[in-house]
Amino acid sequence: MAKAKKRGKPKDSGRRVKKKISILSAEQIEYVDWKDAGLLRRFLSERSKIRARRVTGNNTQQQKMVADAIKIAREMALVPYANRVTTQRSGRGDRERISRADGPAPRPSGPPPASRDEDSDMMHEEAALAVGADHSAERPVDAGLAASESSRA
Repeated sequence: MAKAKKRGKPKDSGRRVKKKISILSAEQIEYVDWKDAGLLRRFLSERSKIRARRVTGNNTQQQKMVADAIKIAREMALVPYANRVTTQRSGRGDRERISRADGPAPRPSGPPPASRDEDSDMMHEEAALAVGADHSAERPVDAGLAASESSRA
């Protein structure tokens, strides 16, 4: 029988990676308090994501303590859930973009919207024209004025 060839890189490729030392180990912190927002922010990325163990150097227990403390601090509004990062756009497309002052003003697609009172007056006039009588000259008169005018006559 022929030996099977090994595929892939060998486990020890000659490059030694230095183990990252945890902030908690370096400062000898045994308990991560959720009220210590300054410490918790050191374990968050700029977008407020919890950093991975390989980035922070925490062991499994430390990472669990940090994650739980961050989640409680988020609930108590000491640490944000998300942080929006805004970046400015590059200036590559400025030549293609046309400013509004360069061209003619846009034309309106229709007449401007009328106010509610004008619409109701126009509807009454259209209805009166459809019936054949023009009631636009008639105005509702106060009942007291109508009685006084009829007593004069």
